[in-house]
Amino acid sequence: MLYSSTGLSIKEICEQTGVGFSAFSSYLCKHHRDLILLRHNLSGASTEVRLRGKRGQTTASQYKYNDAISACKSREYLEYNISQIARIFEVSCTSLANQLRRHYPDVIPRREQLRQRIGITANLQYGARKWSSEGYSRAVEMLQESDMTIREVSQRCNVSYTGLREHIIAYYPQITQKRKDKRLCMAGQSTKGMRNGCWAIHEPRESTLKKYEKAIELYRTTSLDVTEIARITQVNLGGFRYHLKNWHPELIVSRRGYDGVGLGQTKRYNRSVAEKYAPAIERLRSTSLPTATVAAEFGLKPEAFRMYLKEHCPELAAKRGMMRASNGKTVSCRSEEKYSQALQLYTTTTESLYSIARKFGITYNSIGGYVRRNHPEAILKHNTLLATMEKEHKCI
Repeated sequence: MLYSSTGLSIKEICEQTGVGFSAFSSYLCKHHRDLILLRHNLSGASTEVRLRGKRGQTTASQYKYNDAISACKSREYLEYNISQIARIFEVSCTSLANQLRRHYPDVIPRREQLRQRIGITANLQYGARKWSSEGYSRAVEMLQESDMTIREVSQRCNVSYTGLREHIIAYYPQITQKRKDKRLCMAGQSTKGMRNGCWAIHEPRESTLKKYEKAIELYRTTSLDVTEIARITQVNLGGFRYHLKNWHPELIVSRRGYDGVGLGQTKRYNRSVAEKYAPAIERLRSTSLPTATVAAEFGLKPEAFRMYLKEHCPELAAKRGMMRASNGKTVSCRSEEKYSQALQLYTTTTESLYSIARKFGITYNSIGGYVRRNHPEAILKHNTLLATMEKEHKCI
């Protein structure tokens, strides 16, 4: 009601009613855009119109200094300097000069050229004063050579922040433009330690680091999962996971058993689960026992153990898993390796399978079942050799 019926600013309305400035501003922009456009005499404009750019002149400043700026552009006021024009229109001289430098940088140089051409000189010194240039010289060099903010440079050089800011805007527009271009390039930047579009370094706050310090130490030195760590340290689980992913991805990568790779190139698992399966995996590597036997030995579920091997130890799973034989049938890798020499001897000689099994120390029933199931063609070859041998004996 106050905003639509009075000329009070948003700040004054918030002070009178006790509501938050940011909340009320957002509410107006979202639900009462028409009132904003009406207040700024833009009732006929589209509701999507932007009233101000990121660094543009505010509407209030445009209304306040519009007449004075128009006078600075006009030849009718060419005989007056900026200070006299400011006094004529009852505005601050410094503020008017700042408005011209920030938003109309071509007005002052063009105006001074015209004044000199027609012979209007006030014998005034233009440009930066000697003491000002000397006082800000080190700060200007730091701004040219580094990515520090103006406030950081002013604190480092022990100079006025507002003075340095206005000095840069007035006499070093190339620095302002260069920093503006850098900010545009950094927009959306979310790399730790790098500056973002607001020119702030992307890093966690000191309070955040202190809050999760104990949890991070437990995550680094123990095999507890994040749920248990969050419960012990009494921190929010979602917040802790977010903190880990954004500020300590190297710890997640290290815990997963990788080094020097990105988080997206690693597989997710718990260190406690890895410790659970480690003895069984080592046992499987060092022996030729079946996977189910090793799983039973360590009290594990065979299918779960096989799935874990396939995901985290693919080379071992491939070695101990199934393969496609030369005849197109799927056989166990371990069985194929175990019976390959015996099978070769069986298909190329007339020696009985029982004798071959004894020679290689293999159980006859095991190799017999393997040959019947997976290599029936070997039986045909062996029988063909036996028949040929019998014919040769008969001929003799």
